[in-house]
Amino acid sequence: MRKLQIGVIGAASCSPGELNLAEDVGREIARRGAVLVCGGLGGVMKAAAHGAKEAGGLTVGIIPGDNPNLANPYIDIVITTDLGHARNVLVVHSSQAVIAVSGSHGTLSEIAVALKLGKPVISLRSWKVDPQIIEAEDPVWAVQRACELALYPPPTDIPFIKTER
Repeated sequence: MRKLQIGVIGAASCSPGELNLAEDVGREIARRGAVLVCGGLGGVMKAAAHGAKEAGGLTVGIIPGDNPNLANPYIDIVITTDLGHARNVLVVHSSQAVIAVSGSHGTLSEIAVALKLGKPVISLRSWKVDPQIIEAEDPVWAVQRACELALYPPPTDIPFIKTER
C-alpha cells in the first residue's frame, strides 16, 4: 500500500508560534507514516520538514528554482522545477490533503488550487475563505483529519456536495 502524501503549506517567514505549529504538524505526519510534501524552502516548510525528520519521516520538497542545494536541510527528496510560484500547483497536485499553517498570498494560491481540485484543506491559523476549509486549533487533530479525508474522501456524486474530481 502506498503511503499517504500530506502537503504542508504556509509562509516562508512567520512567528515562532507558527513555526512550532508547523513543526508539530510535520512530526505528526511522520508519526502516522505519511510523506510530508512541501515547497522545500524556509519558514513553515522548513519547520514542518524538521519535525517530520525528527520523527523519522520522509520529506519531499518541490522547490521553485533549479538548484537543489537551495532546499532546506530537512528535505529528503528535492524536486527542482524552475517554475517560480507555479510550483505551488505541483505541491498541491502531489498531496492528497493539505494543511495550511499561517501564510500569505502564495499559501492562498495553494488553497485555491486544492479547493478547485476537490482536495481537503485544513487551516491552522490560515486563510478561511471558503466553507470547505476545515479549521483546526490543534496540529495533531489537523493531521488526523487530513489523513482521514485523504484515505476516505467524501462522496462527490451527492447533489448538495459541490466538489470537482
